[in-house]
Amino acid sequence: MKVPNTYVIIFTVLLICAVATWLVPGGQPQTWQVFSALYEGFSQQAGIIAFVLIIGGAFWLVNSTKAVDEGIMKFIGKVQRLERFQLVRKLGVGNIVITLVMLLFGLFGAVFGMSEETIAFVAVVIPLARTLGYDDFIGVCMVYVAAHVGFAGAMLNPFTIGIAQGMADLPLFSGIEYRVFCWIVLMSIAIAFVLWYAKRTRRPVKAAEEAAEDTVSDTGPTDKLRAWVCYAALTVVLVLFSVFHAADCVIKLGQSSFETPWLLWVTTGLFAVISFFSLRNSVRMFILNMLMFTIVFLVIGAMGYGWYLSEICALFTALAVCAGFSAGYSADRIAKEFIAGAKDIFSAALIIGFAAGIIVILKNGQVIDTMLASMASALEDTGRVGALGSMYGIQTFINVFIPSASAKAAVTMPIMAPFSDMIEVSRQATVLAFQFGDGFTNMITPCSGVLMAVLSVAKIPYEKWVKWIWKFILLLILVGFILLLPTLFMDLPGF
Repeated sequence: MKVPNTYVIIFTVLLICAVATWLVPGGQPQTWQVFSALYEGFSQQAGIIAFVLIIGGAFWLVNSTKAVDEGIMKFIGKVQRLERFQLVRKLGVGNIVITLVMLLFGLFGAVFGMSEETIAFVAVVIPLARTLGYDDFIGVCMVYVAAHVGFAGAMLNPFTIGIAQGMADLPLFSGIEYRVFCWIVLMSIAIAFVLWYAKRTRRPVKAAEEAAEDTVSDTGPTDKLRAWVCYAALTVVLVLFSVFHAADCVIKLGQSSFETPWLLWVTTGLFAVISFFSLRNSVRMFILNMLMFTIVFLVIGAMGYGWYLSEICALFTALAVCAGFSAGYSADRIAKEFIAGAKDIFSAALIIGFAAGIIVILKNGQVIDTMLASMASALEDTGRVGALGSMYGIQTFINVFIPSASAKAAVTMPIMAPFSDMIEVSRQATVLAFQFGDGFTNMITPCSGVLMAVLSVAKIPYEKWVKWIWKFILLLILVGFILLLPTLFMDLPGF
C-alpha cells in the first residue's frame, strides 16, 4: 500500500472534521467552509509561516559559505582526540554528543517550551549527526524529539503548565518537584531509545569522515576585510544594545524571577573576544561563531526578554546578511541564496497553513465543547484510576487534531478541572494528564505544523517518520499513564 501525500492526509482529516460538524449535536455545519478554512489557517499561522521561510533562507545562506561543514570537521577532530581516554573510548564519542545535545534541548523544552524554534536547530544538528556517522533521524531526534519530550515532561513550560494551572486555579508552577522526576524519567527513556537506534544504524566513522570532508573542498574566503568590518559593526551594536537594555533582562524560572543585568554584558564581551580569535583563524570560523552566538542570544531573548517569532526572525535575518557580507558575497548573491533557502523550505510553510485549517474547522464548527461534555459525563462511574486515565486518553486523542497547547487548555481545562473535583482527583493530577496528553502525540500528528516543517527541513517523508516513531510514541504514552498513578496514591508536594 502506498501512503498518500502529506497534503492529501491533512486535507482528508480536514474533510472528516468538517463532516463531524454536521453529525455532532450543537455543531455549526462547516462543510462548505473547507476552502475558506485553509485561507483562515494560513492567516492565523502567518507568523510561523514567515518564521519558517526566514529561517530556511538564513540557514541556506550560512550553509552556502560551508562554515558549518568546516566547524563540524574541526569539532569531530577534537572530540576524537578525547578517545585516548579510556572512559571516553568506552562510552563512545557519538553517544556522549547525542546525550549532551538531547539533554540541552530537553531542558529548553521543559523550561520555556521550545517548539517552533527547533526548526532552526534541526538544520544545524543534522550535518553534525551525518558527520558522526548517523542518519537524519538521529539529527531530528537530538533536537526535535528531545525538545518535545522535555516539553511533555516540563517543569516550567508557560504554554502548558502555566496556562493549564491558571485555568485550574492552581498556584503557578506548583508541583514542580514531581515534574522534575517525570522529566528525568522521560528524558532517560528518550535518550536510551535514540542511543539504541544509533548503535544499530551508525556507519563506520572513517566513512562518515570521508563523506564530510567531501563537503569542504577549499579554505574559504581569504580576504578578511569585510569580515573585520562586520565584526566591528556587530560589536558596537551589541554594546549599544547592552547600554539601553541590559538592565531589563529578567530571567523567570517558575514563580521566581532573577534580575540579570550583567548577562547581556557578559555575552557581548564573550562575543567580542571569541569572534576576534575565530576571525583570526578564518572567515568561516567567524561565520560559525556568529551562528553560535545567534543561538545564545535567542535563548537569552526568549528567557530574559520574552522574545518570540518577530524578534527571532529579525535575529536570523541579521545573521544571513552578516554571514553573506563577511563571506564576500555581493548583495545580489545574498538575495539569491536567501531566496533559494526559502524556496527549499516552502513546502513546510504550506503544510503549516493546511494543518491550521483543521483547527479552524473544529473551532468554527463548535463541536469541541459538545464532544468534551459528552465524554466527561461518561467518566463519572469509572473510578479514580479509570477517570484519570480517561482524561489522559481524551487529551492525547484531542492533541492529534489540536496540537496547540494554549487552544486545547482553553477548551478542556474549564471542563476537566471541575470534573476532577467531582471524582476526587486532584486538579494538579488533571493538569499533569493534560501536560502529558498535549506533548507526546505532537511528535506524530500530521496536524502539527512544527513537525511537518522539521520533516521538510530533514527531507524525511511523513509516512517514513510515522513508521519509525510510532512504537516509541506508544511507549511514552504508556509511561505517561504510569507516572500519573502516584498522583492518586502518594502524598506528593503540590498534589
